[in-house]
Amino acid sequence: MNLFGLHPMALGITAGIAAALLATPLIFLVLEKAGKLPPALRSDLWTRYKSWLILAPLMVGPLLAGRVPAIVGVFVLAALCYREFARATGLFRERLVSAIVSIGGILLTFAILDNWLGFFNALQTLIVCLIVIFSLFADQPKGYIQRVALGVLAFMLFGVSLGHFSFFANDRLGAPLQIAILLCVELNDVFAYCSGKTFGRRKLSPNTSPNKTIGGALGAAVLTTALFGFLVHCIFRGTPIDRPVHLIALGLLLSLTGQWGDLVMSSIKRDLGIKDMGATIPGHGGLLDRFDSLIFVGPALFHYLAYFGGLTLDLPARIFTGH
Repeated sequence: MNLFGLHPMALGITAGIAAALLATPLIFLVLEKAGKLPPALRSDLWTRYKSWLILAPLMVGPLLAGRVPAIVGVFVLAALCYREFARATGLFRERLVSAIVSIGGILLTFAILDNWLGFFNALQTLIVCLIVIFSLFADQPKGYIQRVALGVLAFMLFGVSLGHFSFFANDRLGAPLQIAILLCVELNDVFAYCSGKTFGRRKLSPNTSPNKTIGGALGAAVLTTALFGFLVHCIFRGTPIDRPVHLIALGLLLSLTGQWGDLVMSSIKRDLGIKDMGATIPGHGGLLDRFDSLIFVGPALFHYLAYFGGLTLDLPARIFTGH
């Protein structure tokens, strides 16, 4: 730890992100001088870059600020993503179901703040049961399955799955781990795009996401595994997790679950007949379009690290509620 109580890796990764943002305009300039940036692509890239200048501090800042800001920050992100999902699917019209999903998200966040893993796990079943039961109160059998399915899906995606990512904040290595995950999840998309343009021939899932290729997915898996494995090695140096088999497994888990999150949201958008979930972020679409790759990463890495001893959650359990 340093003077500010931050893990050196948290500061190191943050400095790397800042350096990459500072270097990006120079890369654009070189590509433009080489004639590799048509006007339309140049405009799109600059729009995306300007958005990242705002997104990056908003993403990393709460994680560096401490445990509570990190947990609250993820809750705000989950709530905004749920808002986009509810508006796109029409779930917002089902006010009782939407209210239960929202209350469930608040209770999950309390459980995380309290470092009460047992309550967090119990809520996953209890809130789903409430959605199933309270959906009866509309007394409208037609549409019942849709109400229940959308409510349960939303709660599991934005409450439970993103909640697992939030839970990392209760670990002494939470800040560097969360920042490393965010960085690698975003770069996973970049690696898939670049690899697909270079090696992609066969489509990965043409009806769901026509631009994704098998070559892009494999390239992302290799590059992301190497990067995340290295960062995990630096973060967990000298622990049982710092072994090649775990470093490779964690990297593959992040890359694969990140790509699956993207494909799941692409499938939902295709089903709805829309291109983006929103227009919050210029050049990116909605928040959910930008952070869909994070949805399944949290649960996968949380349970892997918890099982193999890399996650200690070393704060006292039930901080507020007592034993």
